[in-house]
Amino acid sequence: MNIKLGTPYEIIIQKIIKRGYAGNQTEVIRQALLNYEKALEEEEVKLVNKGIEIEMEQIKTGKIKTKNFKQIQKK
Repeated sequence: MNIKLGTPYEIIIQKIIKRGYAGNQTEVIRQALLNYEKALEEEEVKLVNKGIEIEMEQIKTGKIKTKNFKQIQKK
């Protein structure tokens, strides 16, 4: 795969290599992709937790009604 990122990004890649964080351009891009994937997964977890938090608050305030197991079995 041959990718043209443009000068600003190529400068960043060279800085990362010079600082010793990666040995070559491919390593830099691999690390960037892994970090991006991890950040997306963390964001998804935060959103799910926020949704749970909102629903729990709605349950506590009575905005959402809950049913116990016996009530569910009756249906």
